[in-house]
Amino acid sequence: MEERVLRKLFLGFIQIHILHHAKEHPVYGAWMLEELREHGYSISAGTLYPILHSMEKDGLLHREDIKVEGKIRKNYTLTEKGNLILKEARNKAYELFKEIKEGDQHEDN
Repeated sequence: MEERVLRKLFLGFIQIHILHHAKEHPVYGAWMLEELREHGYSISAGTLYPILHSMEKDGLLHREDIKVEGKIRKNYTLTEKGNLILKEARNKAYELFKEIKEGDQHEDN
């Protein structure tokens, strides 16, 4: 059960990661999987691709299909709506981080 709860919790963090990187440069599934793994997220392609499709459907990402070495790669970039959501998520994450950090300092005393 703990694994399922953590996965639900981390889903939001994963989406923020995707928005952040899609703002910096076009991202695609295989690259994003590797990037998330570097940050400690254990996520499969079967989990990531529906997230990307959902974020596209919600208007947060724009998909462009490009041909790379004879195969179609789905590149995702941030939309204006996605940028607004990313800004709000950053503000909320910053507030949460400050609160958690303050809590840690109170526990140390």
